[in-house]
Amino acid sequence: MFFNVLKAKELVNLDDATFRKETLMENNNSSLNIIALKKDEIIDTHTSAEDAAVYVLDGEIELHFDAEKFTVDKGEILMFKKDLQHKVLARKDSKFLLIKI
Repeated sequence: MFFNVLKAKELVNLDDATFRKETLMENNNSSLNIIALKKDEIIDTHTSAEDAAVYVLDGEIELHFDAEKFTVDKGEILMFKKDLQHKVLARKDSKFLLIKI
């Protein structure tokens, strides 16, 4: 077992990039990632092989699932089942945790 205190908002910086992803933990099919996106950037349509949760640390993102759209603000979390096609749009410069289990 290990212990590590991290300041999540400081882990990933965009600098001149429009997208960055850092994997914090990974075990079999489960993972904890932190993702940063510049305003108006899109992560194109994809599916997750695991159930997932997105927790917004900073900014605001939209998750699009077929005909449904969810806006997730700083401090909010959205959970969804595996195998659902979705895409992500950053409404502001944003950082979020992606938890796959």
